[in-house]
Amino acid sequence: MTEADELIKAFYAGRDEERARGMAAYMKNQFPFLGIGKPERAGLQRGFLRGTKQAGPVDRELVARLWALPEREFQYLAVDYLTALSGGLAKEDIGLLAGLIADKSWWDTVDALAANVAGPLCARHPGLVASHMLPWAAGENIWLARTAILFQLKYKERTDTRVLARVIGLTGGTKEFFLNKAIGWALREYSKTDREWVRGFVAGHRLHPLSVREGSKYLG
Repeated sequence: MTEADELIKAFYAGRDEERARGMAAYMKNQFPFLGIGKPERAGLQRGFLRGTKQAGPVDRELVARLWALPEREFQYLAVDYLTALSGGLAKEDIGLLAGLIADKSWWDTVDALAANVAGPLCARHPGLVASHMLPWAAGENIWLARTAILFQLKYKERTDTRVLARVIGLTGGTKEFFLNKAIGWALREYSKTDREWVRGFVAGHRLHPLSVREGSKYLG
């Protein structure tokens, strides 16, 4: 039995049916849960992630295996695994991320993949912005578009405001909650770095009221 097998077994052993029902309800009953809370899950997987990070390289088959398991905690494990090993991802792994984002899509996994995996990958391979982020922003899949809005979320002073403005321009003008919320979140986060840029952007562009409200929270 591999270490991954043992961890999966430990996850199943930690099942809490009552808690699982509450967790599933919180996620609009889109996914079944084991009922393992984040602190407990972190404790179960800590040693595994530490060991795999030291051992390198990324096990893409393991990621696919975890994503295929029905319970949502396994997708969280896959996201945490990719986050821990994000430095080992290659430019071509943008295709792997696209598949994960488009499958079993919801904000809980998409946002983490955007900020913690796609963001670092695009920072190392800037050409992915033009080849993938901008087309994702212009495409019909709202979760890929949300990723394009949020991939710079942790960039702070490294944020390319031209790209941020472009993806907002491509994704704005919609009634889609998850896109308008993401636009506001991206603007709010960048306002911690450059308040005046965000103030000027909000004043100079027609944005959904939700985006304006969320993006202006720190503007005073």
